[in-house]
Parts: sequence; structure tokens; C-alpha cells
Amino acid sequence: MPDFAPLPSGRPVPPGRGLHRFAVAVAASTVFLIFAGGLVTSTDSGLSVPDWPTTYGWNMFTFPLSKWVGGIKFEHSHRLIASAVGLLTVVLALWLARREPRVWVRRLGYAALGAVVAQGLLGGLTVLLFLPPAVSVAHACLAQTFFCLVVSLAVVTSPRWRKSEPVPAGAAGRLAAWTAAAVFLQLLAGAVMRHTKAGLAIPDFPLAFGHLVPPMTSFPVAIHFVHRAGALVVSVLVAVTFVSSWQSRGRGLRGVSLLLAGLVLLQVALGAWTVLSRRDVVVTTLHVVVGALVLATSLVLALASRRRATARANESGSGMPEAGEARVLRFVAPASGVRAAQK
Repeated sequence: MPDFAPLPSGRPVPPGRGLHRFAVAVAASTVFLIFAGGLVTSTDSGLSVPDWPTTYGWNMFTFPLSKWVGGIKFEHSHRLIASAVGLLTVVLALWLARREPRVWVRRLGYAALGAVVAQGLLGGLTVLLFLPPAVSVAHACLAQTFFCLVVSLAVVTSPRWRKSEPVPAGAAGRLAAWTAAAVFLQLLAGAVMRHTKAGLAIPDFPLAFGHLVPPMTSFPVAIHFVHRAGALVVSVLVAVTFVSSWQSRGRGLRGVSLLLAGLVLLQVALGAWTVLSRRDVVVTTLHVVVGALVLATSLVLALASRRRATARANESGSGMPEAGEARVLRFVAPASGVRAAQK
């Protein structure tokens, strides 16, 4: 059985391209899942369905549409989308096991499968244990980890990645890796802030109670300020990474770094808007989604910096492999509704 299927035009898809496209689809669906999960938290709908894995005693997949009212529609939709993403991840892991010759890529697929299973169990525990902050924060952070895994799979299964060769990490790559780590810590602080109800612990912006540094009178105030300070650190790292990437010779690095800079500017604006709008549901949820896209983009930049086009790739006209890796984010970002903001 050949690893390709004909296009509508009759031209065959090169081997491996179908797998790459499916991995991109899984990454895009994960964006919708993160958005759905953000809506659950933003609308305080986490216990709108008090049982798990059933929904008010019904099989989750047969729960009547007429009963999707109030917060139930957010929580139940989140469960259904999570189930769909889980199924897609199973298919992706099996496809990799059958068609992917690289052992480490297959293992990456197994890791993604393990992460999505653990994520489902954590989601159930958050309901059964009545939303304990520690479990809810772990659930949020594992979602970001899973997203990074499937985005990585989308990158490394691309034809251009296969045609390129590894190179030592340059300054741009090292900075991108540090940026990705900083963004993950920032998302961790944001998850703690959201799940401890500290989103408006500091009600003004850009100052904090009229000061640059507020009085640390409580944990909610402290974690909220840590999140704001983290945003400043991430912004500086992204700026330095952007400059370093533009000084490199890779066109793909420049493109991804430009996207990263645009997403960070959007994220800062959404963070400010979240406070000034008193945690508007849509704004707050988009803030969560764009944060995930910032993490994924910095990861793609770090990966892209470690590859170089071979002579064969250049002769075929495919260009630098980084451009192919940047294409992953062009598939993922529109799913969050932020494509217009990047222009």
C-alpha cells in the first residue's frame, strides 16, 4: 500500500506529505481545544456538568442537544472536542508507527498520545475533585505541552524538514529556545492566576494600584504581578530573538520571528484589554489561545534554526527548510482568529 493518495487533479501526493498534513490538522484542532477549554474557565463553567465521564448520567456522545444550556454548552463542548482531538492523536500515533522510519519521531508521537490520555484523566479529576487549583493548573500546563508535541510533529514530518540536514544551534536558535522556556513559565503563572481567581487582583493597567510595583498584600496580587513581570521578560527575549533572527541568513527564520513578534504584541494588548474589560469572556479566552501560539511559534523558530537546506533541496526549488516550518504556524494561527492581527 503506497504512502500517498491522489489529489483531485490526479497528481499524486509525495510520500509522507499526507502524514505531514494530518499532523498539521491535529495541531490546528488543538487550537480549537485550547479555545474551548479557555471558554470553560472564562465563564466559570467547570462544574456545570458535575459528573465524568458521563454527562448528567448520559453517555457523553448521546447527551441531548436540547439540554445544552448555560454553562453546560461550554463544558460539554469542551469534552466532545477533547474526545475528537484524542481520536485524531491515536490515528496520528498509529500512522507514525506504521510509516515513520525515524525512531525518535515515532516516540514523539507516542509521547503525544500519552499526553492526550493523561490530559483527559486530569480533566476528569478536575470535575470529580471540584476544581482543585493544583489539578486545574496541571491540566492547563499539560494542554500547552501536548500542543508543543503535535506542533513539533507537524514540523518534523514536513517534506522540507526531511530534505534538510541538522546544524549546530546558532544565536537565534539558542535565544528561541530560551524564549520558549520563558513563555512556558509565563503560561504556568497565567494558569495559576486564572485558577486562583486572581485575574483582577490588580484592577488597573499599566500601573498596579497606582504604582510600578504594588504592595504584595496577598497571594493573588503577587501572582498577578509575577504574570505581568513575566510578560515584560518574554517581550524583551522576543525582541532580542527577532533581531538575531533577522541578522541570520535564513529567510524562514526571519518569517517566523516576525510572526512571533506580532503575536507577542497582540498578546500584550489582549492582556491589557483583559484587565480593562474586567475579564471579558472572549478577550480573556483569546489571551489564552494567543499565549499558546506564542509558545508554539518560539518552538518552531528554535527547531527551524537547527536545520539547513541541502544542495538537493535547493536544486529542487524548495528553498530553505525553515520556510516550510513556518507554514505550520500559518495553518495553526488562522484557527485562533488572529490572522488579521498578524498583517
